[in-house]
Amino acid sequence: MSNSESFTARRTRWMHRVYAWASAMARPATGFVSQPEPRTIGSFARGRQLVAGNFLFAGHLVEDTQADMWEIQMPDAGFEEELHGFIWLDDLAAVGDLDARRRAQAWLRGWIALYGNGRGMGWTPELTGRRIIRWINHAIFLLRAQDKEISDAFYRSLAQQTIFLGHRWHKATPGLPRFEALTGLIYAGLSLEGMERHVAPAVAALEKECRGQVDAQGGIPTRNPEELLEVFTLLTWAAAALGEAGMAAGDQHLAAIERIAPTLRTLRHSDGGLARFHGGGRGLEGRLDHALAASGVKRRQPDGLSMGYARLSAGRTSVIVDASAPPRGRASFNAHASTLAFELTSGRRPLVVNCGSGISFGEEWQRAGRATPSHSTLSLEGYSSARLGSNGVRAQMLVDAPKEVPIEMSQAPDGIRFQGGHDGYVRTHGLTHARTLELTFDGRGIAGEDILVALDDVGKRRFDEAMEASRLQGVPFQLRFHLHPEVDAAVDMGGAAISLVLKSGELWVFRTDSDTLVSLENSVYLEKGRLKPRAAQQIVLVGRAVEYATRMRWSISKTQETAIGIRDLKPDRPIEVDD
Repeated sequence: MSNSESFTARRTRWMHRVYAWASAMARPATGFVSQPEPRTIGSFARGRQLVAGNFLFAGHLVEDTQADMWEIQMPDAGFEEELHGFIWLDDLAAVGDLDARRRAQAWLRGWIALYGNGRGMGWTPELTGRRIIRWINHAIFLLRAQDKEISDAFYRSLAQQTIFLGHRWHKATPGLPRFEALTGLIYAGLSLEGMERHVAPAVAALEKECRGQVDAQGGIPTRNPEELLEVFTLLTWAAAALGEAGMAAGDQHLAAIERIAPTLRTLRHSDGGLARFHGGGRGLEGRLDHALAASGVKRRQPDGLSMGYARLSAGRTSVIVDASAPPRGRASFNAHASTLAFELTSGRRPLVVNCGSGISFGEEWQRAGRATPSHSTLSLEGYSSARLGSNGVRAQMLVDAPKEVPIEMSQAPDGIRFQGGHDGYVRTHGLTHARTLELTFDGRGIAGEDILVALDDVGKRRFDEAMEASRLQGVPFQLRFHLHPEVDAAVDMGGAAISLVLKSGELWVFRTDSDTLVSLENSVYLEKGRLKPRAAQQIVLVGRAVEYATRMRWSISKTQETAIGIRDLKPDRPIEVDD
């Protein structure tokens, strides 16, 4: 980080604190004028773990059945931030019993006593907006059987946080953090006595953000599907809260909801989860379908790309492809070198996946999860299709990323065809990666072809240089297919095929007719809410490019359906803390 950027960050934090202290002396609200209908969804399993004294946040588990939440030893800043955001209130409310309510009330009182005067790391616009939404949503849960002194402290703290947001929302990073801040400000302005003056400016600011941050494809600059779902959810919550108060959301606000909904349908796998690209996970169970239903938008996914992703679906099978260049600049802070990678899901069971974001497991896992070998696509030995910067802030950004990513969607003789290419390896090796995917009309098979080709004289010259560097042994490459941890994979037919058995009983078979070495190797599945990466497997095709064009063909086909009369409805295992 440069000195000027470091100074700017320090100054911003200092000004947050100044306004937080000032808001603590402001005249408080005394109650609710109205209260939006609670819409946040929590996890019953996580709520039970909290009641039991298991604090699992940001990839860390702290077990303490006696300590107050704010007295436990914080493993890192990410852990502490999650506590200050109060999303865990959703989980306790999902449990809803007396023990859960007492925990929630005690931890709320603890926060007000320790941090309500403007102290602590929770006084940032995004965390304050996130916290206000939960406090208002769960006010009845929090205030039940509480005396007037506690209720007054609750309303006073809400008012102080609202005043802080009114001054500082514009300092939130554009994108999801700013949407959180503005939605929290709208919630508070509509709900609290004396805070209605904040509504109109927040609505106007939200209009501007919708116009600037949500593009014509219904996408956002980070191209993170889970982040898009969070933005969409906040926009629908804000629109509903305004409607319940007899006010109308702005035209740009409603238009953004209309654009995002079809894009999320493109990014939705057949099991209801999101495609895992560019730092995003699958999303909470049922969250995507609930958000789409609540929006009331019925439009189907558009033809072509949505936020840079292509979708092929037929029968019970969905395939989602990263079909555009990765984000650039600051939008690429959590972006992945995943161009032309795909995921495949059959019914409720993911089959081919990407490793996912390792951000909750520390910096090294985060960097590993961003690299091309962590995705189901082709990589050259020691190279990703985009690289991370070398120092300072640039070390978090993607550089040397593909610029040209032409794609075409068309009908194949017996299905749907995707064709795409990218120039991420042209500068280093002179090679363009081209990929064709064909999904049959019944969804029972996908055929793929990957090509490495030097397209012009410049590319051929660079490839020749790479060949000389390898002493004419060729440019080594790997074609990877990461498998979900619940896929049971085994080498079959003397190494000519790999059988893939899903928990539903379906049997899929991977084959290749290319002159490459096929193996089954260890992999990982980086999943939020767990203490460590899950063990998984990957199919790897290894070869060397020795000519100007190298071709690999492969297929994944279903040879056995789920047994007749058996419905694949078994719920996934709840989040565990004893991995």
